[in-house]
Amino acid sequence: MQGKGVVKFFAIVLAIVCLYQLSFTWVAHKVENDAKVYAKGDTTKVKAYLDSVSTQPVYPLFKHNYQYVKQRELALGLDLEGGMSVTMQISLNELVKKLSNNNVDPVFNQALAAATTDAITNQTDYITLFVNEYEKLNPNGKLAAIFSTKDNQDHLKFNASNSEVETYLKDQAAVAVQQSYTILNTRIDQFGVANANIQLQKGTDRVLIELPGVKEPDRVRKLLSGTAKLEFYQTYDNSQVYQLLTNINGLIAAKIKAAKKDTTKAVAKNATATTDSAKAQGALALLNKVQKNASKDTGASALNNKSQFADQYPLFNVLKPMVFQGQNGQAELGRGPIVGHAEVKDTAKVNAYLHSPEVKSVIPQNMKFLWSVKPLDKTKSFELYAIKLVGAENGPVLAGDVITDAHNDVDQKGSPEVVMIMNSDGAQKWAAVTAEAAADVNSKQSIAIVLDDNVYSAPVVQNEISGGVSSISGNFTTEEAKDLANVLKAGRLPAPAHIVAEAVVGPSLGQEAISAGLLSSLVGLLVVLVFMIAYYNRGGTVAVVAVIINIFFLMGVLTSLGAVLTMPGVAGIVLTLGISVDANVLIYERVREELALGKSIRIAVTDGFKHALSSILDSNISTFLTGLILYVFGSGPIQGFAITLMIGIATSLFCSLLISRLIFEYMLEKGWDIKFSNPWSSHTFKNANYAFVKNRFKFYIFSGAFIIAGLISMATQGFNYGVDFVGGHNYVVKFNSPNISTEDVRKIVDKTLGEGNEVKTFGTDRISITTKYLINSTAPNTDQKVKDALIKALASTPQTTITSANIASSQKVDPTIANGLKKSAALTVIFAIIIISAYILIRFRKWQFSLGAMVATAHDALMVLSFFSIFKDVLPFSLDIDQSFIAAILTVIGYSINDTVVVFDRIREFLHLHHAKTDDPKTVINDAINNTLSRTIITALTVLLILLVLFIFGGDVIRGFSFALLIGVCFGTYSSICVATPVIIDFGKKDLK
Repeated sequence: MQGKGVVKFFAIVLAIVCLYQLSFTWVAHKVENDAKVYAKGDTTKVKAYLDSVSTQPVYPLFKHNYQYVKQRELALGLDLEGGMSVTMQISLNELVKKLSNNNVDPVFNQALAAATTDAITNQTDYITLFVNEYEKLNPNGKLAAIFSTKDNQDHLKFNASNSEVETYLKDQAAVAVQQSYTILNTRIDQFGVANANIQLQKGTDRVLIELPGVKEPDRVRKLLSGTAKLEFYQTYDNSQVYQLLTNINGLIAAKIKAAKKDTTKAVAKNATATTDSAKAQGALALLNKVQKNASKDTGASALNNKSQFADQYPLFNVLKPMVFQGQNGQAELGRGPIVGHAEVKDTAKVNAYLHSPEVKSVIPQNMKFLWSVKPLDKTKSFELYAIKLVGAENGPVLAGDVITDAHNDVDQKGSPEVVMIMNSDGAQKWAAVTAEAAADVNSKQSIAIVLDDNVYSAPVVQNEISGGVSSISGNFTTEEAKDLANVLKAGRLPAPAHIVAEAVVGPSLGQEAISAGLLSSLVGLLVVLVFMIAYYNRGGTVAVVAVIINIFFLMGVLTSLGAVLTMPGVAGIVLTLGISVDANVLIYERVREELALGKSIRIAVTDGFKHALSSILDSNISTFLTGLILYVFGSGPIQGFAITLMIGIATSLFCSLLISRLIFEYMLEKGWDIKFSNPWSSHTFKNANYAFVKNRFKFYIFSGAFIIAGLISMATQGFNYGVDFVGGHNYVVKFNSPNISTEDVRKIVDKTLGEGNEVKTFGTDRISITTKYLINSTAPNTDQKVKDALIKALASTPQTTITSANIASSQKVDPTIANGLKKSAALTVIFAIIIISAYILIRFRKWQFSLGAMVATAHDALMVLSFFSIFKDVLPFSLDIDQSFIAAILTVIGYSINDTVVVFDRIREFLHLHHAKTDDPKTVINDAINNTLSRTIITALTVLLILLVLFIFGGDVIRGFSFALLIGVCFGTYSSICVATPVIIDFGKKDLK
């Protein structure tokens, strides 16, 4: 084996990297377990403990803090950890209304209403639908008359054509979607969820948000659905606020002292005392001294000093004031609107201090404190700004709706800046505001740009700005400048984001999924290992070692890429076990053939690896393409499955082709006795001579009859569609009694929520309920009304008590997104078949092979669909058509192609070798099928055993998914032999000779 040293070096490096990446998960779990032990069941104490160590070293070897470690652990999806997934849709209907200044033209509003209705079933973008409807209602109408104003003349002229208006509206829609994404991203950052995922779904007006571990869905809904509020505020200078902060510190210290001594006299004495500036300066000096010596002095004196400081200066202990050491060594106040900064873990305590009744009483009514939108890069601490309120309502000096445009640019020095443009009213007010700010000859004042009560920037005003065009400069990166520009446009183009799909998974259901997934993975692994050793003897032992190394590499790479492990992802790992065995089976079957020819064990191993390489690469590349298509067109759990599948293919190739070869080389050098079969398995399928080609018309009849029956079933009784394909609300409800009848529940639910509800069993003590009750309602709190109505209905169920705590998970999908998912799923399957067929055409250079692959994959998809329709209400578990089912169909296609390619590869080889000996390609092809039958059956049997384990132990969450894979592998194995190859024969009678 050439390049042995390179392979060893790469394997060692990869192992070290994987070990390092996986270590973050182990360390994070250890810290969290320590927190649970410390808190003794008190969740508040758990959070406090984790907050306290967020910036402390918890990984001594590398001095990483908990926050760093937590961000790099293996992330679990919602179905494993529990949490919430939300799809937000930007309301382009409201955006178009706003751009028209709420035009009352009846034709315009009819077109809007028609476009909104069309968008439910039509996947064309909303702006195109609106323009088409308008032109249909008013063929000679001019949209420019509705949308062109003096403020947007740079973008849209008064005489613009309808196509130009359409382009303008699409540009504004793209901007609105992007700025909504920026705002939502910021809100999620501030929510403080570890491993949160937010994705702008390209080509749509939707944003996907996944929040693992969230336990407050109502708070999330309120946070995400609020309209962006952009405002401009004048600010105070730090020198104007510092004395107030020292007084506040004195009040808090007095309260703490009073609580310790339990004397009201001490409260009165200290609360009325005004801490002077010198005393506050001393506090800063003491703080600096304690911080400076903390790392050096770990004894009791240092701890005592810290405790004394925290008692005497409680505010300054968590809020570091803006004071720096001057040239004379004395503390000096920093200038500007920033009055202090605090670490993430301390911001809540600062807020509690500032909002306490005694502190609020001394803060002027025209002053408030706001945090920066994100922490500083170096210190990871948030800045606190002092904001000045003006007018009778104590509000901002300017609202964000005066902004007409904003974009990032570069100044004369080449540094990023933001150019902001206002309308005429705004320009006039802005000139007055900036003139007042620039009038201070001693210190230029700042204007704070505030979105949702968070300060994005507070640029210093150098001069009066007239004309409404301003340049905002600062220490920006290009991306930060783009984000600020989007923020500034948020006030002008408020396109509200509505929740169109939502899933909430309770932690108990997530924990059950973890247990089921772990159990199925371990049992599946054990089944593979036992089978390989039993069938291939010592060669099987090498495969076992390669599979274990493969799993280690797979988990390490998943963690290093920041991939999210979902339940379908666990299924992908289990399936990867079977796929990884396939390469070993191909190699071992080839080695056995070489040994049968009388070759030595060393030469047989070498030739076995050599001759199996082509089949292994072709089959794995075709499966990888399936995973790639899944990743590109899928979302959420499907993407998690696709990532796992693709990484698993890459690592299994490395382990099967290189690691296994290294082990065999070592064994040969040591002179070990290597066997590739046991007595009972040495002659399995040897000299097989089944008449597959001769009986091909019987296979055509069987497949055709089953598919026709399936098509009739699809047309008459259809499918059990999951909620993500039909829209509606879905709840998994845990009942206290395990013997609740689904029919009884259906009658109760239908009586309260109306007819047409779907009620199915979900495990032994849970029932899945899907309803379209109020699904089209846009009223506030609709989701809560549906949930309350369901709980009220179920409360009358005999022998059980139902509360909101019984809701194990919930999901909501609007009809608009459901129709989109259904269409994209069908297109994804078709696209996968076309792409894989194109790959087969390139590799085998004959269109008959490509046609055979296309027919076989389409056959497998139709067979599985037919099965799910015919038996949808027959089997004792749910056969739902949902996103996970589409992942299963595409996986079946990938497996089928994998199997088909191996058979095709042997057919191509036999046609090349035996072309001169016979003119009958049927005999040659039949011999090729029989020759590779051992590999086909062994691989299928291994995968089926694993999927059977997954089906039995994998839990209710993925039972339908694993069952689709189970029957799909059966159909895929059947089609590669009995469908794909006959197509080659019947369509290539001339070309194959």
